[in-house]
Amino acid sequence: MAQLAQTIAAVLGDKAKSVKIALGEVTVVVAAADYLAAATLLRDAPACKFEQLLDLCGIDYSEYRDGQYDGLRYCVVSHLLSVSLNQRVRLKAFCPDDDFPVIDSINGIWNSANWFEREAFDLYGIVFEGHSDLRRILTDYGFIGHPFRKDFPTTGNVEMRYDAEQKRVIYQPVTIEPRVITPRVIREDNYGGLQ
Repeated sequence: MAQLAQTIAAVLGDKAKSVKIALGEVTVVVAAADYLAAATLLRDAPACKFEQLLDLCGIDYSEYRDGQYDGLRYCVVSHLLSVSLNQRVRLKAFCPDDDFPVIDSINGIWNSANWFEREAFDLYGIVFEGHSDLRRILTDYGFIGHPFRKDFPTTGNVEMRYDAEQKRVIYQPVTIEPRVITPRVIREDNYGGLQ
């Protein structure tokens, strides 16, 4: 693991802001401006050969460590695999603007990034510059907001239902009534012979 971290640090050079080993995994953090170049180097360098992108997701750090985190809010995390060298790495890049998170698309490097980037766009609002088909993938086309952002209301803003009279789907304000799903169970003392 330490050898892989040293190799990646040597390949990326000053593009790597940090290379850490935690829980048996190597994590590399790069600046958003170096994200595309770092991904290309990790794929093409003979000592790395990360041929596959296994996963890509967004993260919202706004409530990280109970709000004590003082850094950029949105991060893109990619998990890479080298089949030929049997090694893995996690590549992280933070979007420089919290109000309008934008980062380069790596879809041209690994085409498996296509749907992953669309998912991160849909759920977090992270825009992947250079993506050829960046549109919603999980929420409805008329959906307002990004549901995985920490400031998105847990009940949502609107709900939809099919109206038989109008013969179409309509949107209306959320009408969730508070309810208890699991009733509170109070057991008497010495229940089941236990002290």
